[in-house]
Amino acid sequence: MLNKSSANMELKVKLTNKYALVTGASIGIGADFSRQLAAMGCNLVLVSRSEDKLQALADVIKATYPVNARVIAMDLGEPGAGELLFHKLTEAGVRIDILVNNAGLGMYGEFSGQSLEQIRKMLRLNIDTLTDLTHLFLPSMLERRYGMIIQVGSLASFMPGPLYAAYSASKAYVLSLGESLNRELKGTGVTCTVVCPGVTATSFFDAAGQNNRYTLYQRLVIMQPADVASIGLDAALKGKPSVLTGFINKLQVFVLRFTPRVVASFMAYQGMKLR
Repeated sequence: MLNKSSANMELKVKLTNKYALVTGASIGIGADFSRQLAAMGCNLVLVSRSEDKLQALADVIKATYPVNARVIAMDLGEPGAGELLFHKLTEAGVRIDILVNNAGLGMYGEFSGQSLEQIRKMLRLNIDTLTDLTHLFLPSMLERRYGMIIQVGSLASFMPGPLYAAYSASKAYVLSLGESLNRELKGTGVTCTVVCPGVTATSFFDAAGQNNRYTLYQRLVIMQPADVASIGLDAALKGKPSVLTGFINKLQVFVLRFTPRVVASFMAYQGMKLR
C-alpha cells in the first residue's frame, strides 16, 4: 500500500507537463484548484475577469512550483465566450488535459424582482459557457485517450432553491450533465466529475446580493475553499461521477431522499432567509 507521500509523488508524476484550464481562477475555490494542481506539477491556464488578481496568483504559483501559468482575462458570461477562449488556446498551441469549469454566478432574492438580463448572464456563465468548453475540449481528450473534466456544481444541484431559484436550476443542469458524461466516457481514458460544495467561505454571497450577510444555517456549515478543492481533486483523480463536500452536506442530501419535495422547498426557503 502506498503511503501518503508516495501517493502524492505518483499524482505529481501523473500531472507533470499536463495543462489545466481553470475558469474563475482568480479567487476562492478556483484559486485553490489552481494552487493544488500546480503542486501536483500541472501547468495552468488561469481565466477570470480580473487580470490583476490572475497575474498575482500566477506569479506566486510560478515562484513556488516549477510550472507554467498563463493568464487570460475575459468575461465568460458574455455570448460566445467559450468558443473565443477555445480558439485563443488552439491558436497558441496549448493542449488542455484537465478542464476545471469553476466559474459561476449566483443571484439571491425573489425571482420576480431580479433583472432578466442578469439572470440571462448568469445562465450563460453557469450553463452555456460550461457546456461549450466541455464540448470543445472533449474531442482532443478522447483522441489522446487522456483527460479530466471537473464541473463545479453545488449542494443546490440536489434540491429546490427558493431565493436562489435560477441559480439552483442551473446547478441541477451541471450535475445531470456531468454524471451523464461520466457514464458515457467509461473506458475512454477521460473522466468527468461534478464537485458539489455547500456553503463556502468565498465572495460568492457578496456577488450574489447577500452583501456578505450569512444566514444562521450558512454560518453553521461553512467550509474553506482549499478543503473543497482538495476533496474535488481527489474525487476527480479517482474518476468519480460526483462528490459532495463535507459531512453535513452529504447528510442533507441523504435525508432529501426521504423528504417530499414540497417539504424540501419549504426547508430550503427557511434556511436561505436572512434574519
